[in-house]
Amino acid sequence: MSVHFHLSVAIQGIGLSRSTPENTQGVSMSEFLVLGAGIVGISTALELQSRGHSVVVVDRTSPGLETSYGNAGVIQGEAAEPYLLPRNLPTLVRMALGMTNDLSWSSAGILANASALWKYYRFSETRRHREISQTYAQLTSSATADHASWITAAQADDLITRDGFSCVYKDARAFDAAAQEMDRLCTTYKLKARLLTGTEYAGEEPALTGEFAGAIHWHDSWTCSDPGRLTQLYADLFVTRGGEIRTGDASSLKPNGSGWSVDTIEGVTEASSVVIALGPWAPQTLKRFGYKIPMVLKRGYHGHFNAPVKLQRPILDVANGVVASSMVKGLRITTGVALVPQNEPANPSQLIRGAKGLAQIMELGDRVEEPQWYGTRPFMPDMLPVVGKAPKHSGMWFNFGHGHHGLTLGPTTARLLADAIEAQTDTLPVQSKLDPQRLF
Repeated sequence: MSVHFHLSVAIQGIGLSRSTPENTQGVSMSEFLVLGAGIVGISTALELQSRGHSVVVVDRTSPGLETSYGNAGVIQGEAAEPYLLPRNLPTLVRMALGMTNDLSWSSAGILANASALWKYYRFSETRRHREISQTYAQLTSSATADHASWITAAQADDLITRDGFSCVYKDARAFDAAAQEMDRLCTTYKLKARLLTGTEYAGEEPALTGEFAGAIHWHDSWTCSDPGRLTQLYADLFVTRGGEIRTGDASSLKPNGSGWSVDTIEGVTEASSVVIALGPWAPQTLKRFGYKIPMVLKRGYHGHFNAPVKLQRPILDVANGVVASSMVKGLRITTGVALVPQNEPANPSQLIRGAKGLAQIMELGDRVEEPQWYGTRPFMPDMLPVVGKAPKHSGMWFNFGHGHHGLTLGPTTARLLADAIEAQTDTLPVQSKLDPQRLF
């Protein structure tokens, strides 16, 4: 695993000053604008700040209130291989007919994502997926170490459990197949996991009361009981160290002389460089600058329940396509993927169906009354995040497209982006696989 480290070297080739220009015209100046205050944007701001750069974060809402708030809270150090699109016909037919809770879709959603989905299908071919996984595994294997220093500095240790998470299987054949896959993954990527029968795992996990075939306990992951709060604590650390977070709209971004500017409620904010860390909103913002970003927009839902017994660690209920995590607000159930337009109203049918199935093996308690939450996972067709210099514009950098693993990879891609900005050579081999140029 790589460790988080700080370097104070001169910036090469991007024409930045290490000092903040004096404000002579009522305009706030900085070295970097970071657009997006989710876990990726805040991690990027922290990393750049730690290397001596002046940074302003701009978002339309407070940190950690969008997609970064609603995930399952797992920092997936074990996720060496990204989620591929199944290519075998029986599985695709089951998905199309709604026979699995992993996926729901609408015709408008398929049409909106058609081009990116076709590319995703092609990249999911076995040989290509294995090649992509060699890069992806280098990212996820660093995830917990890259989070570690920020967790300590932000005084967020009370939110973190370092005991992995588990996949629970109701069907014996599915469990046997998963056991073989576990052996392959552990051997290939040096992961740590253990296999338990349903009886053995139920004996360790008092919250589970029903019968199931078995479980795989993955050791390499950490879990967070409030991912939105973790993002906020990272943001607080950034501000404490002298950073600024302003409220503004990314759609106001424009070139301004040799730099960039964006309108905020505090006034016009200018910087020499801008980082686009807008997750699923990146394609819309970048379209104005001539970039056509192929992104699969995967919606997910969650709901909280007043479960009488807390889970010791999160579980993926494989049969029902939901993750259950004990959070500050109660037992959070998080769904799989809904392929729908971004502006389509909420339809929590996957959540309802998944909760009903999960209730067969654990007591959920009553549903917590709250507005129905949903968010969008920004998933790239080649399953790799986009990290590096914008191909067409000086002083513009990308850090988005983390798919299901924004929480996992936020600090890791922030480190890689900062290395690319400062032309560090030790991480360039892996960073080159993430370069935005590959999209065009």
